[in-house]
Amino acid sequence: MPFFAAAAAEALRSYPIINATVDGDSISYPATENISIAVDTERGLLTPVVRDAGDKTLAQLSQDIADLAARTRDNKLTPDELAGGTFTLTNTGSRGALFDTPLVFLPQVAILGTGAVVKKPGVVSGPEGDAIAIRSMVYLALSYDHRIVDGADAARFLSQVKARLEEADFEGSLGI
Repeated sequence: MPFFAAAAAEALRSYPIINATVDGDSISYPATENISIAVDTERGLLTPVVRDAGDKTLAQLSQDIADLAARTRDNKLTPDELAGGTFTLTNTGSRGALFDTPLVFLPQVAILGTGAVVKKPGVVSGPEGDAIAIRSMVYLALSYDHRIVDGADAARFLSQVKARLEEADFEGSLGI
């Protein structure tokens, strides 16, 4: 989950329209990436917020996500920790789903759903040509408020998230 959060936070900086929020007829462009993380609890789905996610290392994101999830499940969050999200990340893959269509959590304008990470054969290109190899793959589903976000921006955002994850060069942002 922290890798998806880091890739999303970086892409939100490139495409601030995806990080926007709506209040009536007004659109706000927050200065930070406050990512709501969907957490399954006995009381239903709750979305605590990782504040300033774009300024955090992978270690900090991992710690924050684990802490918020544990305190959410133990009913130990404050109301402020559930407010102020600018974008939501949900992981239906944790329950085995390959793909879903998450709904936008207003006043946010977008939500990224991650499916289960599974090993599949795929074509990989290298200096010696194309080959079929087993790779870890995941479906990413971005739902968005089409009144604010158009399909081209959504595609560019998803393409950046995909490229960042495929690049897998997170050593500089590990924070350990």
